Amino acid sequence: MSTPSSDQKGESRLSATQASTSQASTSQASTNQASANQRPDYDSELQQIADYVLGYCDDPLIADSDADVRAGKHERSGPTAEAMDTARLCLMDTLGCGILALRFPECTKHLGPLVAETVVPHGARVPGTAFSLDPVKAAWDIGCTIRWLDYNDTWLAAEWGHPSDNLGGILAVADHLSRQRVAQGKPPLVMRDVLESMVMAHEIQGVLALDNSFNRVGLDHVMLVKVATTAVTARLMGANREQLLSALSHAFVDGQSLRTYRHAPNAGSRKSWAAGDATSRGVRLADIALRGEMGIPGALSAPQWGFNDVSFSHGNSDLALKPENERHLTLARPLGSYVMENVLFKVSFPAEFHAQTAAEAAIRLHPEVRDRLEEIERIEITTHESAIRIISKQGALANPADRDHCLQYMVAVPLIFGELNADHYEDGFHAAHPEIDRLRDRMVVKEEARFTREYLEADKRSIANALRVVFHDGSATEQVMVEYPLGHRRRREESLVPLEDKCRANLATCFPPSRCDTLMALLGDRERLEALPVHEFMAHWVP
Repeated sequence: MSTPSSDQKGESRLSATQASTSQASTSQASTNQASANQRPDYDSELQQIADYVLGYCDDPLIADSDADVRAGKHERSGPTAEAMDTARLCLMDTLGCGILALRFPECTKHLGPLVAETVVPHGARVPGTAFSLDPVKAAWDIGCTIRWLDYNDTWLAAEWGHPSDNLGGILAVADHLSRQRVAQGKPPLVMRDVLESMVMAHEIQGVLALDNSFNRVGLDHVMLVKVATTAVTARLMGANREQLLSALSHAFVDGQSLRTYRHAPNAGSRKSWAAGDATSRGVRLADIALRGEMGIPGALSAPQWGFNDVSFSHGNSDLALKPENERHLTLARPLGSYVMENVLFKVSFPAEFHAQTAAEAAIRLHPEVRDRLEEIERIEITTHESAIRIISKQGALANPADRDHCLQYMVAVPLIFGELNADHYEDGFHAAHPEIDRLRDRMVVKEEARFTREYLEADKRSIANALRVVFHDGSATEQVMVEYPLGHRRRREESLVPLEDKCRANLATCFPPSRCDTLMALLGDRERLEALPVHEFMAHWVP
C-alpha cells in the first residue's frame, strides 16, 4: 500500500471539510426548513389597508365587538369635507358615464343574469336597466357600463387607473344589503356609506399606484380595483379584522390581468369590461372571506411564492431583475383622503387621459387649420413619457378600443371636426373619414423632459401636451400648450358647471327630462343625498 502524498493529504482534508460542511449545511437547511413552516403574521401592507378601512369612518351598522378590530383601529378622522364633496361629484359623473354606455350594443350584450329570468331576492339594481341581480353579477354589469367609454375619473402616477371603477362593487353590495336589511326590519345603509366607501377605495387604489408601477411588470391596473373593492365591500358586509385581512390576501394571490389587451397590436374591447370583472371579483373574494375562509398571511412577501417574488420582481420589457428596493409593494403615504381630493375628471372628452390636453389643444387650433388640412406638412406633438409608452400608435387601428387609446387619432379628429365624442371612435365613422389617417401619418411625437418630470411631481401632477402645425409653404401655427386638463384639481372650479352639463346630457340619453331633473337635484344636494337610503337612491335609476 502506498503512502498518500502531502497533496493527497490536503485533498483528503479538503474532502473531509467539504463533507463536514455539507452535512452541517444539510442539517442547517433542515432546521431552516422546519422553522420556515411557522405561519407568519399578515404582511404589514395588508394590515395597513385593513386598519385604514376598519378605522377611518364611523358606521353604526357595522359591529365593532371584536377586540382585534378595536386594537387595530386608529383615531377615526374620517374623510375631509372636500373629499366627500368630490365623492359626490364622482358619483354623479360615474353614473352618468354608465348611462351613456347603454347606447352601445357591444356594451349591453354583456348585461343581465347568466341564466335568463333568474329572480334574486333583494337583488342589486343596474342603473338604467330593469335588471335586479346577485351582487357579484350586478357589480360586473355596473362596472362594465361605467368603464365602457373611458369617460370616468382617472388617477395618474407610477401606475394609472380609474378609481371610480370600484363603484360597481360598492353600489351592488350596498343596494343588496339595504334591501335585505329593510326586509328584515333593520335600518338600511345610506348613501353616506357609499360616498365614504368611494373615498376609501380611491385612496387604496391611488396610493398603491403612487410608487408601484404594475404596467412595468406587465400587469394591468385593474388588479388595484380588485384589491380596493375587496377591502371596502368586505367592510360593508361587516367583516372583522381577520376576515378583512383574509379577503385582501386572496385579492393579491388571485390571478392578475395582463395588459395585453390594452396595447397594439392586441388592443380590444376587453379593456372596456376588465374593470367590471375586477370589481365583481372583489365582491366575490369579500364574500368568500366573510364565510370564514382562511387567509394567506404572506401573500405578498413569501419567498418564491408570494406576489412580490412572482409578479413584481422583474421588468416586462427585458425580463431583467429589478433593483432590490423595487421588488416589493409600498404604500407611499398614510392612507386618508388624498386621492379623492386630487382625482382627475374627464370633463371634455371620452378619451384616454394622457391625451386630454392634446385634444383640448387640437380644438383650439381647429379654426386655424380646418380649411388648410391638405396643406399640412407635419403636426408636432410634444408630450410626456407615459403618453408615448401607452397611446402613441402608428399603422391601422382595428376597433374603437384601439382608437380611443391612440394619441394621434385623438388629435386628428378634433383638428378636423372641432370636437371629440364617443361616436368618433366607431368603425363606421372611421371608415367614412380617411382624412383622419392621412393626418395621423403626418404626425411627429416627441418627449419633453419637463412634462415627464412634472407629471410625477406630487404638487403638480400635470398631464401636459403641446401641438404645432407646420404647412408646406413654411408657415406654422403657434405652439399651443395645455399643461392641466379641465377636471384637474387646479381647474376644479372651472370644471363644475361643465361636469354637471356632461352628466345631464348623459342622463338624457336614457331618461325623460322630469327624471333627469329629479336625479340632478338629488346629486346636487350632498346633505340630502348622504341621508338617503341606498335602495331608495337606486330605485331612481330604474327606467
